[in-house]
Amino acid sequence: MLLIDLAPVFLHLPTVAYTADEVDEKTKGFRSSINHPMTDSKLTAETLPHLAYSIVKIVPSKAIDIYLELRRLAEERIQEIAEPVADKLLPNMDKLEEQGRVFTLVLDLNDTLILNEWKRETGWATFKRPGLDDFLAHLSQIYEIVVYSDAIVDENLQIKLMEKGVRYVLSRAATKYQDGKHYRDLSKLNREPSRVLYVSGHALESCLQTENCVPIKPWKKEADDTTLIDLIPFLEYVGLHKPADIRPVLASYNGKDIPSEFISRSREYQRININKGHFVGGCDAGRWEINTGPLSGAAIVCSRSSSTYTSA
Repeated sequence: MLLIDLAPVFLHLPTVAYTADEVDEKTKGFRSSINHPMTDSKLTAETLPHLAYSIVKIVPSKAIDIYLELRRLAEERIQEIAEPVADKLLPNMDKLEEQGRVFTLVLDLNDTLILNEWKRETGWATFKRPGLDDFLAHLSQIYEIVVYSDAIVDENLQIKLMEKGVRYVLSRAATKYQDGKHYRDLSKLNREPSRVLYVSGHALESCLQTENCVPIKPWKKEADDTTLIDLIPFLEYVGLHKPADIRPVLASYNGKDIPSEFISRSREYQRININKGHFVGGCDAGRWEINTGPLSGAAIVCSRSSSTYTSA
């Protein structure tokens, strides 16, 4: 009989599928039905069943009250850590760099620049991806480089990265916690989104702004890996030529291997540049001018006509 009467309690057991407010609402009817009749002065054969029934209902009611209080405290704490630690994760860019439209290169850490490996015999060890030193040394002259990780970055590692040209290191506290994962939120960087690139071995799964992503192969400790070195020509071209908005440029590379596609477009761009002025129909005594480069296909426009040639 008691089990049947307690069915509403089991049907409304709190679960993480509901918020604290939802649990409160679903169990409110059950908890308000408890009169707490625990004041009987006599314990008789007639009152014992009623007293036992009341106790059995009061205990889960009190347990739900305690749960709701703890759950609300937990939700408040989770909300505090779910958002990045600040709305502006980076200080304002230097005025001269801002005027020069310097781009910001955001790099993931694990499986992108380094690999952390644990062995029973030796414990934790950190391995550096091939080409990392040259990659940072070269591109730090062109970009503002930021390492943005979902891990807690060791202080010694931070120092080594900054010695190699990394300007800022952001760790887990700077990420957005959502659906059980830590995401990089580039909108919190205090940088113009049109001038931000995010390079990662897990780019599309770890960043909220996928339009700024440069996906690369995750590094699994292959000794012959050349991914970082292969990416330098593309990043160098972007950093030096400063397109108005990097996002449509990256969109034109969707589903393609960026280093090899960039080389292909560069060769086509050079071919057009060498052969300009020799297209069928001529240029009406004018001259051909290049107005775009290999980032999104080369285009050559005649200065005295409206005809345009665009590479694939």
